[in-house]
Amino acid sequence: MEMQLPPHEGGELSVVDMHTGGEPLRIILSGYPEVKGDSVLSKRRYVREHLDHLRRVLMYEPRGHYDMYGALIVDSELPEADLAVLFMHNEGYSTMCGHAVIALGRFAVDYKLVKEPKSPETQVNIHCPCGLVKAFVEYSEGKTGGVRFLSVPAFAFATDVTVTVEGFGEVTVDISYGGAFYAFVNAQRFGLDVSKSRTRDLVDAATAVTRAVKSQVKLHHPASDDLAFLYGTILTDGKDDYSPEPTANICVFAEAQVDRSPTGSGVTARVALQYHKGLIQLNQTRTFQSGATGSQFTGKAVEETKCGDFKSVVVEVAGRAFYTGVSRFVQEADDKLTHGFLLK
Repeated sequence: MEMQLPPHEGGELSVVDMHTGGEPLRIILSGYPEVKGDSVLSKRRYVREHLDHLRRVLMYEPRGHYDMYGALIVDSELPEADLAVLFMHNEGYSTMCGHAVIALGRFAVDYKLVKEPKSPETQVNIHCPCGLVKAFVEYSEGKTGGVRFLSVPAFAFATDVTVTVEGFGEVTVDISYGGAFYAFVNAQRFGLDVSKSRTRDLVDAATAVTRAVKSQVKLHHPASDDLAFLYGTILTDGKDDYSPEPTANICVFAEAQVDRSPTGSGVTARVALQYHKGLIQLNQTRTFQSGATGSQFTGKAVEETKCGDFKSVVVEVAGRAFYTGVSRFVQEADDKLTHGFLLK
């Protein structure tokens, strides 16, 4: 039977669904009105203030779920960018997303957003709210494969910061930036194991840390105040010294959303933190494993740089993304749940 849209009133939203290391990405092809603004950051503010109902339609149930993640492709003000993107999730709009960049790199080549793909790698310049990110997509005989990307300048913001965490007392955290700010804590501080403990227990501990840091630590970013917010907390296995063996972590971001992948921007921030502490050297590749799914990314610091007064590094992160399907969503006028809902 030929697939046809059901009877409906109003517009439709078309998407391509992918996943990177188990973390979903819903790429929006059509259905959004014009996103106004003269920069990617101003476009991010515009969708938050004027088009947020569409985020809820696509991210929330019944079309999505609590941990859905999305990407809206928009125009960039940078002539060297192949595309610009706005990231979305259950709480709002992030500034960087590594798993999405890996998926979007492959998508951009397959969907002809890059006019002349080259073997063995095709470069895709993706303008994220945090800045321009360069992705490199394996390409051979018309087929795309793994993707690596070079981050915006990443840096350790503060180390060994003591915060008072409800239910846990004083906890020492590190805060690092990899396109977004994260707090890092060894899960053993809470008697937890990132690969074996109940996800709910990991979420509760990480969420409590996030709330504490947000209320007790003031963040700033040299480029823009729009970037100066804590995105989430990453619980680790504590294995920060360099080793050829994988080190595991789990990222809880936005409104207690759990990343199924090792977290691309989180790996970026964690590599920057390890480099700052002298635990790894330039071009030492580490493997980072998701405590949720066991999927893996690799990461390494490839270049020293500056971000304002912060000593920073450019980090290379690599992984694989896969397609899961395409969908065309509609809304019926008398559907009282059409705008979406979340179950916690």
